[in-house]
Amino acid sequence: MSSGPAMNVEPLTGRAAPLLSVKDLKVHFLIGGGFLSRRAPAVLKAVDGVSFDLRPGETLGLVGESGCGKSTLGRAVLRLLSNVEGRVVWLGQDLSKLDDEAMRQRRKEMQIIFQDPLASLNPRMPIGEIIAEPLKTFFPNTPSSEVKQRVKTTMANVGLLPNQINRYPHEFSGGQCQRIGIARAMINNPKLIVCDEPVSALDVSIQAQIVNLLMDLQRQTGMALIFISHNLSVVRHISHRIMVLYMGRVAEVADREQLYKNPRHPYTQALISAVPIPDPEKERQRQRILLKGDLPSPINPPSGCVFRTRCPKATEICALERPELLIIESGHQVACHHWNS
Repeated sequence: MSSGPAMNVEPLTGRAAPLLSVKDLKVHFLIGGGFLSRRAPAVLKAVDGVSFDLRPGETLGLVGESGCGKSTLGRAVLRLLSNVEGRVVWLGQDLSKLDDEAMRQRRKEMQIIFQDPLASLNPRMPIGEIIAEPLKTFFPNTPSSEVKQRVKTTMANVGLLPNQINRYPHEFSGGQCQRIGIARAMINNPKLIVCDEPVSALDVSIQAQIVNLLMDLQRQTGMALIFISHNLSVVRHISHRIMVLYMGRVAEVADREQLYKNPRHPYTQALISAVPIPDPEKERQRQRILLKGDLPSPINPPSGCVFRTRCPKATEICALERPELLIIESGHQVACHHWNS
């Protein structure tokens, strides 16, 4: 995937009401402790107070280092985790107030695509049955003939041959397996798909094909995407807005062009400086921002700003006060005491 400016993302039109509103979302895990332990369990704050809105047809990219909370946030939005605090409002309805059956009915509107395409497919089932599973789960009275036709149509829409319907996952390449996963997610025409690093296990040329497929499907259906990745080139290509996470907290949120042209958080600046440039001459002349030290322990994070132990701009206030996520211009938010320095 080229690191140059993306040209294929269609701009959002109008100001539709949010499809999804996330307010102060927290996911904390208890580590250690137990009946025979003398120590109290430690708290790992995987997601620590994240808020955002997502509109129909919009793609929100989530980026950051491994362990920053991207995948946990995606699963928490879908209510696939039980230890979630905060509000997740879907089409005006607070999901935390729904019982199991009501949540089950809502879940047919939300799907997920996983990182490892082959591991996410049942090896004992032909792909026709795999793709049909969500349809049979949420619409059990659908005639078998209609199910089969819907599966074949969906396979064709994602670039698979309908006559492959009775083959098994091991007979397909990694890219084809990811297309199967996308077909399974698309079978019920969802309004939202969480893409959990869907191309990180694929070759670069196949990555581009899968990303462009997702963009085409979004144009056709108007669905929203949460696209999780550590590859900023891929995220820039597909996203309308980008959220940068660091140790479970939001460092910066902006329109993709704003973020790449004028990053304000030192962490975002370091991430963008690591993205390769196709021009060898410019790549040799470019100054990279190298972060000092290692990622702190999420069980014992630094006081104040969690990034301060690696930040070249850190001062005394960074250790004393947690920076608020401030709006510095239209659509651009940053959590840093020194964003304008």
